[in-house]
Amino acid sequence: MSKSFNKVTLLGGGVLGGQIAWHSAFRGKQVVVYDAFAEGLEKCKQAHQTYSGIYAKDLNASEEELKLTFERLSYSGDLKDAVHGADIIIECVPENPDIKIKLYDDLSPLLSPQVILATNSSSLLPSQFSEHVKYPENYCALHFANLVWALNIAEIMAHKGTSKETLVNITRFAIEIGMVPIPVQKERNGYVCNSLLIPIIHTALTLLNTGVTTPDVLDRTYMIMNRGTSMGPCGIMDIVGFKTVYDINQYWGEVNQDEQMLSNADYVKKNFIDKGILGLQTGQGFYSYPDPMYASPDFLEVPDVSKAKEIASLAVL
Repeated sequence: MSKSFNKVTLLGGGVLGGQIAWHSAFRGKQVVVYDAFAEGLEKCKQAHQTYSGIYAKDLNASEEELKLTFERLSYSGDLKDAVHGADIIIECVPENPDIKIKLYDDLSPLLSPQVILATNSSSLLPSQFSEHVKYPENYCALHFANLVWALNIAEIMAHKGTSKETLVNITRFAIEIGMVPIPVQKERNGYVCNSLLIPIIHTALTLLNTGVTTPDVLDRTYMIMNRGTSMGPCGIMDIVGFKTVYDINQYWGEVNQDEQMLSNADYVKKNFIDKGILGLQTGQGFYSYPDPMYASPDFLEVPDVSKAKEIASLAVL
């Protein structure tokens, strides 16, 4: 039997957790954001102020719509309080199995038989965590892409114990908040979206890490090769956030004993994370925001011939 999802809890107020929370509230849901750290909740609140401006500009949201969105949002540092009465809980904690397992172990005693639990993991499988969930039949993956208001996909992945009813309900929820459901027919790390994206990011980081090119040249190349795309791999990493980029490279580098991925993770850590540069959420990544170089109207234009010496200097060995 299908059900309505009026009360939504987001576990984790980071980049995507904050976006899903805001967008769900904008689409009429009552939303609670949980984060174990007060700093995380404060950053999420600040991000919601930013999204208010984005929705006004990009989606023509009215002042009344934005006012109602804020009224539907609440924030909590208490897990029991945050999940009380929830129809759906979406887990958005870092891409680290130990962190997710600890959260699920703490969460399971608080779950009712009716609540749907979904992971927003971008590379890990629901079957890795189903044994840590009290009602595994109610558990699956629902993975969103960054910039949920524009890149409105929601990937749906089951584990062997997920019920058909859960899959119907989670698909209905995705549609209710304006997402295009992407059914994943077989468990696969990276799903569809990141199976396409991660190799691109890996190659981009390797080219940067080994000194082959620079972020703007790399993105310019990619965007000319893919005319019409709004950004290249470095712009994408800014939006994804360097913490997530680091976690994915570090985890899979260790799992696969991939020295290049581990080196790329170290590159991200030293050049960005250790300096407090986290990407779009801090206003600085490979580019400066809100006006990144790749968004400039002349970014893909043929340069003036006077630039020939400056450009050629970058090719000198």
